[in-house]
Amino acid sequence: MKELIERIAKSLVDDPEQVTVKEIIGKQTIILELKVAKEDIGKVIGKSGQTANALRTILSAASGKVNKHYILEIIG
Repeated sequence: MKELIERIAKSLVDDPEQVTVKEIIGKQTIILELKVAKEDIGKVIGKSGQTANALRTILSAASGKVNKHYILEIIG
């Protein structure tokens, strides 16, 4: 999942070298912290949060296979 979010984020931003994804693993929940350059935060969040919601939907759909709950946090 980490690689998936990282690849999608890198394709959205102007400075893909600044994109990092940190994984924090709990018993039932995995938090993915997506960090991008401050200039690119708007591109990752999108208009009215549509892009961020789409990323969260992808995580939710893919997490059914591994029986874990994923949370995406976007950090600028």
